[in-house]
Amino acid sequence: MSRVGIYGGTFDPIHRGHLHVITQLFKKDLIDQLLLIPAGNPLLRSAEPSASAEQRRTMCELAVSTLPEEIKNKVQVNPIEILRQGPSYAIDTVEAVSQTFPDDQIYLIVGADAFSKMDQWHRAQELEKMVSIICINRPGYPATGIDIEALDTAATSIRQGMSADVPEIVAGFIRENGLYDNQ
Repeated sequence: MSRVGIYGGTFDPIHRGHLHVITQLFKKDLIDQLLLIPAGNPLLRSAEPSASAEQRRTMCELAVSTLPEEIKNKVQVNPIEILRQGPSYAIDTVEAVSQTFPDDQIYLIVGADAFSKMDQWHRAQELEKMVSIICINRPGYPATGIDIEALDTAATSIRQGMSADVPEIVAGFIRENGLYDNQ
């Protein structure tokens, strides 16, 4: 039985903090493989993502390409949510992943910020019965999960031009596509 992690997020943009989480999941031997899933239509966000779903997917693929070989080979950027019509519900994604990996243990990786809102998620009680949850502590949030010495990085700061905490290959994509210029 393999341990399959699902790490979803808006990834608007994906940044070094996300890559640190991915690296630590493998270094701490918490999962065997990881599905990195950009959200299609995230419902619990106050605003629509700035970058399109396809741009966020591309940024994820570029960022994953910068990971060490032994980790990169275990990470797949999965477009399941951006290809789905309508809202993105974690339970729908988990159900689909469970069909693809029927004999494996599914782990849902969430930050402490998302974990604090899980009771608001669609069919949250069913979801919690289907997966094991790995909650990652984040700076500025109560410690409720695993401490991986998370980086104090926020996509909001990157979008506002106050931080450039993305891999250079992602920064190039952002510049080439004029993303986040008008924030």
